[in-house]
Amino acid sequence: MRYLVDTHVLIWHALDDPRLSPEARQLLDDPAHQLAVSQATLWEIALNLSAGRLSLNVPFARLETELLDNGFGVLPYDFEHYKILLNLPAHHQDPFDRFIIAQSIAEGMVIVTHDVRFQLYPARVFLV
Repeated sequence: MRYLVDTHVLIWHALDDPRLSPEARQLLDDPAHQLAVSQATLWEIALNLSAGRLSLNVPFARLETELLDNGFGVLPYDFEHYKILLNLPAHHQDPFDRFIIAQSIAEGMVIVTHDVRFQLYPARVFLV
């Protein structure tokens, strides 16, 4: 199964945060699953780091290596993602989340998230 991990879940996983359920940990740690994060997630993390709203265990410059070493791919932007984004209903105003939703729909991936609003969209969702 292919999973697109949203920003909060990625951060919680990296920081071993107790808000991440045991089921979610098991899913993320299973080498049989193909895991990815969106370029939108990396953008959101960079913005939060620069604004002082987030700190990580590793420097941002090492984040790509850390992701790859832990089995995560990075899903780049694609024109098809933008076409889907244009047609999404306005249930959610967060531009990063909306782009992750569009990518998951285009790529046929399951989104791993804590945000119940993702279920309002025609995307497959695994709630943590």
